[in-house]
Amino acid sequence: QVQLVESGGGSVQSGGSLRLSCAASGYTSSTYSMAWFRQAPGKEREGVAAIVSEGSTNYADSVKGRFTISKDNAKNTLYLQMNSLKPEDTAMYYCAADPRRKQWWTLRLAASYNYWGQGTQVTVSS
Repeated sequence: QVQLVESGGGSVQSGGSLRLSCAASGYTSSTYSMAWFRQAPGKEREGVAAIVSEGSTNYADSVKGRFTISKDNAKNTLYLQMNSLKPEDTAMYYCAADPRRKQWWTLRLAASYNYWGQGTQVTVSS
């Protein structure tokens, strides 16, 4: 059974940093596409960053240059390093995983992923 467990969320001031982690079990993450999504109250879930099995990455324009997605295959763990955080980054952050090969343009679409974590809250104050 595939399980994803996020951690690392919290409250920071604008300009601060956080690193989110997503521990995966029940499958080999090295063969899966994985991604981070976020959802703020009253807004749709947004794909923030994705990484494919070979290691290529894909970012939303709103986080390029500030966020970095990475994974440690030995630990079966996905990370999201978030720097220069802004109040508009406030949201619940979810990790997602899926074994199917994807078109590049679908990597940050929620419908592309079958497995989801429970989420971790990130709050950025001004």
